[in-house]
Amino acid sequence: MIPKEVKSVIKKLKDKKFEAYIVGGCVRDFLRGIEPKDWDITTSAKPEEIRKVFPKNFYENKFLTVTVQTGSKDPKLKDIEITTYRKEARYTDKRHPDEVKYAQILGEDLARRDFTINAIALEIQNNHLPRVIKSNHPREVIRDPFEGQKDLKNKLIRAVGRPEDRFQEDALRMLRAVRLATTLDFKIEPKTAEAIQKNAGLMRAISQERIRDELIKIIMSNRAAQGIELLRVTGLLKYIMPELEQGYGVGQNKHHIYECYQHALLSLEYAAKKGFNEQVRWAALLHDIGKPRAKRGEGQDATFYNHEVIGAKMTGQILDRLRFPKKDAEKIIKLVRYHLFYYNVDEVTDSSVRRLVRQVGLENMEELLQVRMADRIGSGVPKAEPYKLRHLKYVIDKVSQDPISVKMLKVTGNDVMRQLDIPPGPRIGHILDILLGNVLFDPKKNKNATLEQEIATLGKLSGQELMEMSQKAKQEREKVEIKQDQMTKQKYWVT
Repeated sequence: MIPKEVKSVIKKLKDKKFEAYIVGGCVRDFLRGIEPKDWDITTSAKPEEIRKVFPKNFYENKFLTVTVQTGSKDPKLKDIEITTYRKEARYTDKRHPDEVKYAQILGEDLARRDFTINAIALEIQNNHLPRVIKSNHPREVIRDPFEGQKDLKNKLIRAVGRPEDRFQEDALRMLRAVRLATTLDFKIEPKTAEAIQKNAGLMRAISQERIRDELIKIIMSNRAAQGIELLRVTGLLKYIMPELEQGYGVGQNKHHIYECYQHALLSLEYAAKKGFNEQVRWAALLHDIGKPRAKRGEGQDATFYNHEVIGAKMTGQILDRLRFPKKDAEKIIKLVRYHLFYYNVDEVTDSSVRRLVRQVGLENMEELLQVRMADRIGSGVPKAEPYKLRHLKYVIDKVSQDPISVKMLKVTGNDVMRQLDIPPGPRIGHILDILLGNVLFDPKKNKNATLEQEIATLGKLSGQELMEMSQKAKQEREKVEIKQDQMTKQKYWVT
């Protein structure tokens, strides 16, 4: 269904005798029965004419695009971009047209677009889609000079016109072809794929920020691993992440049934399948990036000592090159650096787990375990989360909990000495133990006024009485600690 805001914009342009069509990716998604993320319109009106029709607008670019404010409450429809029919001159830098010119007709505008499935225009007549759409005669309302509908049906990514011309105009289109094939689950048409392989070197001219944005879309798709492999097959990977391609064909040892590159893809595939976040997916892909450089020997007994340290450094270089935000890069690097943590239930102590938590950060521990799960599945083992990983989760939870101690109280030993006017000694500790026992039984008592009243009462008791009450309070505290530990174990199904 076409939103009323889009219909309104087109109607206002047509009322002023201008041509206006819905174009681009939104038409592609609309024809596939998917709700578009945004809506774009092309028109015969010049930018200054568009601005007269829509006083509330932004126009701060060289590409004849006016952004119109609709006043919609829907964020996707609040701003709608309207672009004048245009055609473009040479792309000397393989990124931007040397000159943007007005086109006279819609066909010229569609001819300069990247792929046939994005070069379809949808016309609304009389502010409504005509009945012919319902009667399966879309050609009467859809302008499709490059047979994009046919490619939609056949699930093909095909360049408009001569593929090499399109890629030499803007080399990023090669990466976009892979991204669209990945996210839409399409194939790249043979001649288009051949042109990508031939012109892959043009990726050197593209800004790293633009490459990063397309890569993230691939990584965050359900078919992320297939997308990375398609980058390799088309020859683009060696110009984007050559470090990853260096693992292609590099065998491992008796602990792995897959070579390095394939292991990385399978790890990423699992991370995508489980819906893990972006940082985990990047770490799953890059966690063994250092293995080819760390490898010593061949066959079943090959070693990869310190590959996690080497890999963390390489990951940092890759993410820095791609201009990743510092905060995201730091987390991914940390996940790669510590993905090889050692843990056996009967061997690793609470203190070593505390050290791991300090190194990685408690807020990153869940993601680190997710990377380990992806690593395991990528290694060919059947279970992502064996008992020992569940046990590690239990220990992490246990060592991260605030310990039950007198430090939980709203008063201190100094407060007790000051209120009772007594020197340091066993009485202070006994009183604090008793107060803690009372607070554990009834947390509402952990208030200064309430505790001060109890201190006054306890201060009147003998040392023997305080010692006996303190021992009893410690016994009760042990019961609470045991119960808390049992509940934590049950949470992770460990014994």
